[in-house]
Amino acid sequence: MGSETADGGELREPIIAALRDVHDPELPVNIYDLGLIYGLEIDDDGFVDVIMTLTSPACPVAGQMPRMVKAAVEQVPGVNTAEVELTWDPPWSQDRMSEAVRLQLGF
Repeated sequence: MGSETADGGELREPIIAALRDVHDPELPVNIYDLGLIYGLEIDDDGFVDVIMTLTSPACPVAGQMPRMVKAAVEQVPGVNTAEVELTWDPPWSQDRMSEAVRLQLGF
């Protein structure tokens, strides 16, 4: 499951819900429960920083996915703006998936 930093107050849960509306194009799973969100920082002024990865550097939507995440987070009422940083360190692994996703995918 994704890891979060910073409190974020009442915005945290709606932002996570928005991230759960973004799905990986190769797997029928949302990016949050897939474990692609490495960090989520929310300040008191509604500025959100998201650190995320992809399942593979060769992901066909590597250029589009950060824009999709930014758009989803910025639609949450109370969010002023979001910045999304793509990282490959540490590399994503199946260990980051939630238990529910592991069951859904048969892992």
